[in-house]
Amino acid sequence: MAVVESESGANGRVHRSDVRAARRRLSGLIRKTPVFHTTITSPSGPVPVSLKLEYLQHGGSFKVRGSFNALLEAGEQVEQVVIASSGNAGIAAALASARLHKSCTVVVPESAPHTKVAAMWSHGAEVLWHGTTYADALGYATELAAERSALQLHAYDLPAVVAGAGVIGLELEEQVRGRPSVLAAVGGGGLIAGIAAAIGRRQHVIGVEPVGSPTLHAALAANQPVDIGAPTTAADSLGASRIGDIAMDLSRRHHVRSLLVTDDAIVTAREYLWREFRVVVELAGAAALGAVQSGVYVPEPDERPVVVLCGANTDLSAL
Repeated sequence: MAVVESESGANGRVHRSDVRAARRRLSGLIRKTPVFHTTITSPSGPVPVSLKLEYLQHGGSFKVRGSFNALLEAGEQVEQVVIASSGNAGIAAALASARLHKSCTVVVPESAPHTKVAAMWSHGAEVLWHGTTYADALGYATELAAERSALQLHAYDLPAVVAGAGVIGLELEEQVRGRPSVLAAVGGGGLIAGIAAAIGRRQHVIGVEPVGSPTLHAALAANQPVDIGAPTTAADSLGASRIGDIAMDLSRRHHVRSLLVTDDAIVTAREYLWREFRVVVELAGAAALGAVQSGVYVPEPDERPVVVLCGANTDLSAL
């Protein structure tokens, strides 16, 4: 496996300075996604929110920020990239690799959605199926990277990947007045970790995860990452079985909270976005909104929370 000296998180931790460095590195490569200020329904009445439209990012999710940052930080000596992913991280790695003229292999579990696999192919990636779970795919990707002397990216637990995702937090500082709470979906924790690294000292950062896949919730209860077993959620992008070590560290340091929402709440939020705004997101992209709309998260009086709509790689027939 290629060994690359990393500037981000040299001690295994990610700080605001790493996120700021990532922003400079990503200039011209990513979109500064817009924020839409609106009002949504909730059990307690209308709630003003600011929606961060990250589903408009290249590759259809926030993941490309981390992939670009990791590859740019690794340098030109890296020619081959390997990653295990059930979807969005693989799409992002394939896109970034193609843009930077590197070959990319994505190892996916048998459960990977076809629409996401097709997107990986569209960016020129080699796609290999292995096992039935992300853990199975990750084990094989690690072996493959060593065999090919390739750079192995991690979908969510790599300092450069987390720092890249954190650029969202820096953008929000410029786009949203005050210091409202920021809600974002949690799978393996890369998104929430990056946002916490960027703005966790200044604002409340809240992770939203499915009841059937509570990786952060379980880790906070145990005060360490724990395996939750096979996830049971319709939101395939949030199907990790264990929170990342980096996300755990940042959640402790910045007091990140975890809120649990049902799949019904997530589905309702996605349908609401389509019905009211003609916004199409995948289920993971609607999870954070589901917390507000279902009443699991009740904003403070006069607060306008930020809700990150993190991805849109979905089969349109699902709507």
